[in-house]
Amino acid sequence: MEIKELLRMGVDKLGEREYLNPTLDALLILEFLLNVDRSYLYTHGDRVVSDEIVDKYVYFIEKRKIGYPLSYLLKEKDFYDLSFYIDEGVLVPRPDTEILVDWIINTAIEKYQNRPINIVDLGTGSGCIGITLAYHLKNAVIYAVDLDNKALEVTEKNILRYKLNNRVVLCNGDMFDGIKSLQLEGKVDIIVSNPPYIPSQVIEGLQVEVRKYEPRKALDGGSDGLDFYRRIIPESKIYLNKSGILAFEIGYSQGEIVKRLFIEEGFCNVEIIKDLQGLDRVVVGILP
Repeated sequence: MEIKELLRMGVDKLGEREYLNPTLDALLILEFLLNVDRSYLYTHGDRVVSDEIVDKYVYFIEKRKIGYPLSYLLKEKDFYDLSFYIDEGVLVPRPDTEILVDWIINTAIEKYQNRPINIVDLGTGSGCIGITLAYHLKNAVIYAVDLDNKALEVTEKNILRYKLNNRVVLCNGDMFDGIKSLQLEGKVDIIVSNPPYIPSQVIEGLQVEVRKYEPRKALDGGSDGLDFYRRIIPESKIYLNKSGILAFEIGYSQGEIVKRLFIEEGFCNVEIIKDLQGLDRVVVGILP
């Protein structure tokens, strides 16, 4: 079968669904299987593809059709200006989280300049937050914490991809339990987290590729979505140094209540940062 015919078949099979772009997904899957770029597909439409590739392509298309995340199929996801290995069992990185990362990078450069700093990334998942910070902040040591062994395996692959194993430390544990043995009390400059923040009862209403395939424990923030903020904010004061920064990604409706949790725990300069749609996306605060 020719490339152009294969692409047409892929688009037709995928059809219109809320969670995918049929043309783009068909292109990305064939790029991956043939290990070529987009321009090659457009300029070599008459190339005949082997039966083995056709069979794999059909399999991938059928998986995508039922909502299986594209990033799990391709084992890859772009985030900020890097590309990450992704696999089942970790949350797929999202553009919303880039707002959190961008704020920290810019703030750290301005506040700390070239001074060595310690950053703790709680619930690291694929490692996209911590590794991106390490890549851009050459003066930072990142402690990437996760309870899940699969997440730590994926993060380790991404650490090695960017040769950051000298500055990204994997820590196995439940939130701050992962760094308890490291004697970091009062020595952390920045704590960052994209914790589970979706209310439990909302998860079943999410689009199929999220609710069915992404790890629920990376999504479920309890009855009101705020369980992890209530847990992390007080305990962060043990590890942050004076003027240390705590920064979260949040759900679009959670800005004011998470800000209040910061203030109740004595944080100052608490700020809500909006995303490109004007929705609350990040809350940050400073420990006096």
